[in-house]
Amino acid sequence: MAPTIILVRHAQALHNLSVLGRAQCNSLKENLVPKITGPNAELDVGLIIVSPMRRTIETALLAFGELGIPMEAHAGWQENSTQPCDTGSPIPSLRQEFPQVNFDHVDPVYPDKTSPSGKKYFNTKQAIMARGQEVLRDLKQRKEKAIIVVSHSGFLRSGVTGRWFMNADYRVFDFVDEDGEKDESGLVKIKEREWTVKEGGLGWSFEEAVELGDGLPDEEPALN
Repeated sequence: MAPTIILVRHAQALHNLSVLGRAQCNSLKENLVPKITGPNAELDVGLIIVSPMRRTIETALLAFGELGIPMEAHAGWQENSTQPCDTGSPIPSLRQEFPQVNFDHVDPVYPDKTSPSGKKYFNTKQAIMARGQEVLRDLKQRKEKAIIVVSHSGFLRSGVTGRWFMNADYRVFDFVDEDGEKDESGLVKIKEREWTVKEGGLGWSFEEAVELGDGLPDEEPALN
């Protein structure tokens, strides 16, 4: 059976997590941790996946770092744009800064997303929607019962879910064909659980949905 996935947007960050960001992480921790640990846990989380960027890693460590759950970095969950704030640091520096995180399986091309080598990470509708499908296929094959992913609002919304995520808010999804619904398009699809479907698990997010790919550019970027 495919795992349940808990998708989390990172908390507010200004270089490092801001005072507000740390407060957001505390709210996330207080709300979600009881649902994944202890006698009344609804979700048996066996893995935490993070986008290899400081704000996502810091959010994951502050909210879930004391749980002892393995934490892995994955380049597929990085943000869409090529702006400096959305382009990650080289993995060797992140390894030194965050020894709690496993960086062994990060795509070696990271953080490149402007050269031909980084084409799968381009900020285009085609590339981002394809990347969304790739990360979902990867999750669907995992053996854990539930997985937390800490990622970014743009990619979560336009590439994966069609839903809005405010800072540190989360939504919970199951794979569509795991509950008897079949899809003949060949696409991997997910369905949000009722208790987060409106404004997110913390109630901080917009309720309305958008189409996947909404607002993404169609043109290829200029290559370095």
